[in-house]
Amino acid sequence: MSDTRKVKIKAFRFNAETDYLPYTKEYEMEVGKDELVLDLMNRIKWEHDGSFSYRRSCRHGICGACGIKVNGKPVLACKQNAIELLDLFDNDITLEPQSKRRAVKDMIIDKGDFWDKHAAVKPYIVADIDPRPEKESKQSIAEFNALLDADLCIQCGACHYACPALEVNEDYLGPAALAAAFRFTADTRDEATEERLDITFQTGTGVWDCVKCFECAEACPKEVNPIEKIGKLHNMQFEEGVAQSNVATRHAEGFVRSIKKHGFLDEADIVLYSEGYLGMHKHMKTALKMLKAGKIHWNDALPFVDNVPKSKNLDEIQKLIDISMTNKL
Repeated sequence: MSDTRKVKIKAFRFNAETDYLPYTKEYEMEVGKDELVLDLMNRIKWEHDGSFSYRRSCRHGICGACGIKVNGKPVLACKQNAIELLDLFDNDITLEPQSKRRAVKDMIIDKGDFWDKHAAVKPYIVADIDPRPEKESKQSIAEFNALLDADLCIQCGACHYACPALEVNEDYLGPAALAAAFRFTADTRDEATEERLDITFQTGTGVWDCVKCFECAEACPKEVNPIEKIGKLHNMQFEEGVAQSNVATRHAEGFVRSIKKHGFLDEADIVLYSEGYLGMHKHMKTALKMLKAGKIHWNDALPFVDNVPKSKNLDEIQKLIDISMTNKL
């Protein structure tokens, strides 16, 4: 079996200074079994077209500069084996920038939105310390482990530009910024807990606008798992008394309330609990579709009707909730 494969690599091309629209260009080459996506980009530039542009630096998966997408899949070019992607996409791959609408030149994008949101969460230790300390500020192993590897983030932007919530809401801070917010809020040396939790609580920008799709966890090349950190920020906002009663927090409470009552989700009751009868009219189109699919019934939201089935393990579920639930609005 040959150690190389002859394929046509497609690449997104666009120069904001000269092009009105982007286009795709093909490059034929022999790809070796040990070549990385970064090797393919280097070969396009060195062997085919010197104008092809992209970011790269360390080649060790540390700097985050070479983050791109391949057929929409976020990858760190210096870590991703090219043959694996060719197998995954049946030898038909297109190298793309992390965000096509932010493309400046080929794979290079304007990451200004990413850095602005990163800066907004105060991604640094805030503490009143002696400017000339006589000894270092130490942490125990347990205190360090409580950061949950959030400090491994390399700011590559993979999770940020894979987030569907950001695609529809440009004000949302995004998973990378929120993971950074957790990293410093969870640090025992930090003194800006309430301020940072208040920043990440805000409706329209904060953690409550996360749609829990787990795309950020899939995209992260360092396994930081931003969705886990977002969940931790939810809990911290309750623990520190920052959370206030609004549609978002009541929606979260509604899930627990429904599971504790039935062992199953009561879709209609969650909406009613979150937004009230007056707020339910916004969801009528969705409700009609769910009604047609049998997920809800016409009388589900009536206060005197309880037609949601009960789990046969309801007692056990309720005990688990009582044991694990530590926060209440």
